[in-house]
Order: sequence, then C-alpha cells, then structure tokens
Amino acid sequence: MMSSAVRSYSVDARSTDTFGRVLCGARDHHFVVDGPVQNGCPGEELTPAELFLAGVASCGVELVHVFARRDEIPLERVMVSVSGEMDLDDPVREDVTVFNSVRVDFTLTGVGGDQAEHLVERFKGR
Repeated sequence: MMSSAVRSYSVDARSTDTFGRVLCGARDHHFVVDGPVQNGCPGEELTPAELFLAGVASCGVELVHVFARRDEIPLERVMVSVSGEMDLDDPVREDVTVFNSVRVDFTLTGVGGDQAEHLVERFKGR
C-alpha cells in the first residue's frame, strides 16, 4: 500500500515530423513543446526552459494557496513571476546545462506583510 505522503507523476514526450517539435502528454492532456530557435527548432510553442519555469511558478501559486487555507489566512490572490538566464558561454557546470540565475517574485493580495512573508517562506522551505 502506498503512503499518502508519496506522490507519483508521469509525463511522456515524443518527437514529431517537425524537427525540434515535441508532443507531450500527462494523464489525458497533450501539449506541444518546441525547442528554441537558437537550436534550429521552430520556437513557436513554449520551450522546455519556459515549461520548467512555469512549473516553478505554478507550484508557487498552488502551494501558497494551500498554505493560506491550512493556516486560515485570508489570501485573495497569488501571482508568481519567474525569470531565468542561461549563459552558454559562462556555464555554471560544464557537464549539464542549467540556469545561471533564476528570480522568483511573489505578489500576494488580501494579506499583510508578515502573513505574506510567512507564506513565501513556507514555499521556499519546500
């Protein structure tokens, strides 16, 4: 029997007839991802880097909402903006490509500064 603390996720990706275009799926949802134009790919759809940052942003919104509900904090709205930079000429690591920097900005409405700080710190602790 699986513990209620264990969460499993699965996604699939496959190439398409268009170079640099990927068809992805999670559960019953499908979406298209393009490699960036710098790699000779279409760059018309979201890129893997953008999807990664969107995952961080959506996790921030969702978890802050969950924490506020659990702590009975009257949060009205959460907005998270995430930006990142990769410098291929100055890599953080030589063996893999990673972001040189990532910035995460939270905007919370309906709560005071101390409550907002508490919620963001809980997110950062995850």
